[in-house]
Order: sequence, then structure tokens, then C-alpha cells
Amino acid sequence: MVSIDADLARLGTEFWQWRAANSFRTSDDIPRIERPPGWVPRFDPASIDAQRRELEPFVERWRATDAAALPIPDQVDHRLLGSALARVRWELDVLRNWERDAVFLTSQVLGPWFDLLLAPPFGAERQSDLVSVLGAVPQAVEQAIANLERAGVAALARVAAAELADIGPRLADSVAALAGHVDAATATALAEAQPAASAALTRYARWLEASADRLGPEVVVGREAFVWYLRQVALVAAEPEELVRGALQEYRRAIAAETISRNAHRDAAEAPLAIDVAAEIRAQAEAEEEVRSLYEREGLLSQPDSLRRYRFAAYPAYLAPVAFLGVTDDLTNEQSRELDAVSYVPAPAADLPYFDAANARDPRLGIIHEGAHSQQLALSWGHPRAMRRHYVDSVANEGIAHYNEELMLDAGLFDDAPHSQTTVHNFMRLRALRVVVDVNLATGVFSLDEAIGFFVRLVPMDAPTATEETSYYVATPGLAMSYLVGKLEVKRLLADAVVASGDDFSLREFHNSLWLNGNVPVSLQRWELLGDRGDVDVIDAAGDWAETFPG
Repeated sequence: MVSIDADLARLGTEFWQWRAANSFRTSDDIPRIERPPGWVPRFDPASIDAQRRELEPFVERWRATDAAALPIPDQVDHRLLGSALARVRWELDVLRNWERDAVFLTSQVLGPWFDLLLAPPFGAERQSDLVSVLGAVPQAVEQAIANLERAGVAALARVAAAELADIGPRLADSVAALAGHVDAATATALAEAQPAASAALTRYARWLEASADRLGPEVVVGREAFVWYLRQVALVAAEPEELVRGALQEYRRAIAAETISRNAHRDAAEAPLAIDVAAEIRAQAEAEEEVRSLYEREGLLSQPDSLRRYRFAAYPAYLAPVAFLGVTDDLTNEQSRELDAVSYVPAPAADLPYFDAANARDPRLGIIHEGAHSQQLALSWGHPRAMRRHYVDSVANEGIAHYNEELMLDAGLFDDAPHSQTTVHNFMRLRALRVVVDVNLATGVFSLDEAIGFFVRLVPMDAPTATEETSYYVATPGLAMSYLVGKLEVKRLLADAVVASGDDFSLREFHNSLWLNGNVPVSLQRWELLGDRGDVDVIDAAGDWAETFPG
């Protein structure tokens, strides 16, 4: 039986309930959470002030806990809660996306509609929520415009305007396509709410186009604030410059490996695109079995029959018109972790975006990343310690998935697919460049346009995907770096665990622990697994997060 400090566990439960009702909507798939019935994001100044006031009692109770007297597992949980509390302050008072970022505000206005569409069938509560969300759009648009009038950033307004092209008819198509999946009363209510919602979103798009040039410049977080984020939210001990140096080294290594792979397989024909979505779905189901078998056969990661599946599905007609609002998958949540995770894929075509194009030729290329998320989250949501079931920061989650890409390559998954080997090396190249973009955006070295051009030129990547990625990262410093930074921390942990255990080391046991604790920053996993406080001591040296807060 796991012994858990009761007061700390109670504080965590109360905080996460509060967070579910108050946190902003995200277009990322990892931190999606179950929301209270009727929930819509609140981003008016009065609601922001209320969040600030309501946060303080949680902070006071957290600081009053004598963490040093607790066992190490409870100390780890205490630090997780401190990281989550610090993130709220970071979002409200440093990033301030709720008043600066038109892309973020589009996500708050219409993103909940997208989220509710991800997991059919649609029960009575979800149908009620769909009506509430659609009905809230006009007022949310007015609030978004008011916020941006006061503090909006021009470059992000232009990106949002482009994303919202023809949004009125697109939303109408989404609502119409949904009618056959809900009851008659809900279909009628949605049809009645849709014209006002479409008109408001069209007005928002036109306002963005007309107003972008008079909005403000991009806001640079700055090195001092970024270091605060690294220490207090991400719980990363490295300096920004160290992260960039490591990323550039990985970038060069990836280019060399990709070039050598491409040369070695220069006479091999490229894998054909799947003939249609149905064929891609069938191929993915077979490939998922292949990946699971490899994990077990090579003793890499346990695959119990109870561990849910990750599968592809065709875009529903009601989702496709609004697919720009988020990652088009449903990884479920803590309450439904036993359900299969689903990733919606478009029809195979020659002009697909970067990741969709890879999946259409070899679905294993998606399984080794998003499929790793599916398994890691399902395992972490079953952790006996409730604090560790909740998302804290993407460095561990994305780091594990990126690490898994290389793990599967090294384990021989793609021995039968030369061009897929090359693509995995290109994935590594992209993840490394993300660190450079992330840190340089945060410190002001890159503008948004320069970051987009950097991706297009050096990955290379199509401009729409580069724009989508970069506009999200410019408003969320620390996310783009998480893939490679987390992967390098995992590999350092692995190497040190091998040395510490010697002949007794087990890859299966190491990975089982890593996936189970996959929401926990690796600096804390290192402390708990190896007794190594090196990273924790660096983080502690940064001081109390509330006293050193840069806002």
C-alpha cells in the first residue's frame, strides 16, 4: 500500500478541482482535462482578478506545508503542486495570452466546441454543453475584441485572421453535419444558435484583418522570466544557452544521420500513400499490433491486455471544418483512461501537412509518438498517487514520446522501411530546431516571421504547418523545447540508471517506471529513482517561486 500525506493529498485534490473550472482551454492534446458541466472559458478582467484572489489561499497552504519532514515521494508530490501553482501565475501575469494573443483567444471562443466533438457518442450532458458553448460565442467574441483592443499583438492577430477565413460557413457546416448525431431538440437548439455564432466569428475575423496593423508588437518574455519558468514551472535545471547548445548539437547529429540514411537507401522506392482513409486505418491497426509485439519481444515496455489501444479514424464531417482548433485526437482523460485513444486522419493526398503525410505512408511514424502518449497517459492516470495523475508540464510527456521515436528506430521497428528510418531522423531534426526557436522567441532573438522562415528552411517544413506551430509557441514559451529537452533528460536518467544498477539493470522495469510517472518532471524522477538531488539543488538555489516571481 502506498502511504500518502493526507493533508497534501487533500490540498492537491481541491486545487485540481479548482483548476478544472478555471484554467484556460488549450489546443494541445496532452493537458486536456474533464471540465465541469456547462463550462466555458472566462477571460474577462474580472474573472482574471478572481483567479488571482482564489489562487492565494492555495499558495499559502502549500507554503505552510513542512515538506522537508515528509518522505521523498511526498516531497516530489509537494513540488508537483508548487509547479502547478506557479504555472497559474505564469499564465495570468507573464504570458497574459488572455489579453494579448488573438490565436489563443480564438481557442477560448471556439475551442470548447472542437473539444466536445472529439469523443462520440454524444450523451445528454455533452449535447447540453454543445448548446451552451455555441450560445456563448457572440459574447466571447466581444470580450476577445475588447481584450485585444487594450493589449493585442499584431503578428498573432494576422495569424488568427488567416485561420478564421470563411469561419462562418465552416461553423455552419460543422453544426449541420452534427445534426444526425444528436437528438432532435439539441439539433434544433444548435441550428438556432449557429447563425449568431457564425456572424460573431466572421465579425471577429474582419476586425482582426482591419485592426492588426494598429495593434502592438510581439512581447518578449525575456531571459530572466524564462529562467524563472524553467526552474519554477518546468523544474529544469539547465540554463537557456545550454539548452540551445545541446539542441544545435542534436540538430547536426540528426542532419548527419538523415543524410547517411537517405544515401544508403537512395535506390529504394518511397513507400506509397495509402489508397484511402480506410486503407490507412487498417494499416495502422496492424502496425499498432506490431509495435506492441516489439515492446514485449525485446523486453522494452510491458503491454498488458488491459492497456488500451491507439487507433486511427476518419475525420467526422462535423470535425473537419474546425480541425484547425487543436490536435485532432482524443487521448481521453483520467476518468476514461480505459477507452481507446483515437487520432482523426485526413484522406491521403500528395499535399498533406508534414505529420499527416508521414502517417499516410507509414502509420508507425505516428504510433511511435502519439501512441506513446496514449500509453503513457493511460498508465499515469492510474498512478496510486493522485498528484501524479495530473498534467504538470510537457517536458516529461513530450520527452518520453520523442525518446520513444528513437527507441523504436534503434530497436529495429523500421528495418523494413528505409524511408521511414530517414523520416525519424528528420523528426529529430525538427524537435532540435524547436528548442532553438522556442528559446530565441522567448528572449527576442527571433520574430514570429523569422521563426516561421527558420522552420521552413531548415526542417524543411511547409509554411502552413510552420505558421501553426510557431504562432502557438510564441505565446507559450517552454512548450516547443519540451520534446528534445525532455528526451535528453530521459537519456541522461537512463544512462545513470544503467551505471548504478550494473548487471541488474532492466530496460523493461526502467521504462515501466518512466511511463507510469510520465507526468512527473525528470528532475524529480531522478531524485526518487537514483537518490540524485543534483537538479533539485539547482532548482532550490533559484529561491522561493512566489518571492522571485518576475511579474
